[in-house]
Amino acid sequence: MNIRPPRLQPGDGIGIIAPASPVEPSELSPAIDLLTSKGYQVSCAPHLYDSVDYLAGHDNVRIDDLHSMFSNRNIKAILCARGGYGTPRILDRIDFTLIRQNPKIIVGYSDITALLMAINKMTGLVCFHGPLAGKNECALNLNDLIALVSTGGPLDLSLSGGAVLNKGKAHGILLGGNLSLLSALIGTPFIPSFKGAILFVEDRGEPLYRIDRMLTHLRLCGLLDGLSGLVAGRFEGCGDPSAIGRLMQDIMSGLDIPILTGLPVGHGRENVTLPVGLTADLDTEKMSLAVSDLCVSE
Repeated sequence: MNIRPPRLQPGDGIGIIAPASPVEPSELSPAIDLLTSKGYQVSCAPHLYDSVDYLAGHDNVRIDDLHSMFSNRNIKAILCARGGYGTPRILDRIDFTLIRQNPKIIVGYSDITALLMAINKMTGLVCFHGPLAGKNECALNLNDLIALVSTGGPLDLSLSGGAVLNKGKAHGILLGGNLSLLSALIGTPFIPSFKGAILFVEDRGEPLYRIDRMLTHLRLCGLLDGLSGLVAGRFEGCGDPSAIGRLMQDIMSGLDIPILTGLPVGHGRENVTLPVGLTADLDTEKMSLAVSDLCVSE
């Protein structure tokens, strides 16, 4: 059973945390200015700008910041500063009871995939695969996020720019995110079952053989058995998109499920927000991915 967070209302508090790699204040100022201009109260986590090598502070302070945002009754949505690496290190320290009892909008992608998957698996909270608060985010993506979590949807995305790799229709829970992180979660208690799910994947800077290795890993572990559908997002800097499509067809050849490319999510300029953990419909005839349910509660 899923838990839908309350929708974002005018004047609500929005917290920013850095559960992965470090970030500079200048990288966050455009997003903070945009959110403030819309009337939201932006709160930066106490250790937001900490830095220890490739991490945004020691594990204990990053988990403390996450817990403090879920504990703070004035915070209604939590944005992550950036990806990079670090989120998997804190998964086994999360107080999932705290999160379950204080459901809030939480958003991110890339390395944050691990956090979204873990929270959804352990609490049932609907999370949001969407923009980070860093300087490289397009304002359009943040506006798209705010519109979705303020109204609750419905969401109907056109995949007309993509390609049909296998025809059909799929109905199931929408799960997914960064392929590298999904692969890294295998064997942990923090990855949900993909049975009956519509899986979406994206990645950046991975050569074709590594994408092959990760998809094959998912297949050999049985995580693709019973999958309802597969849709590919952006694979930025990963080589020829058609080669990635052929690879997906090959890996999925034993599964009679619809497979599409063209989902506008990932490390490219366009990164639309998707609710993770809600029922969706994938249709190769309409070239669409749709979520008809409200993504947030009133």
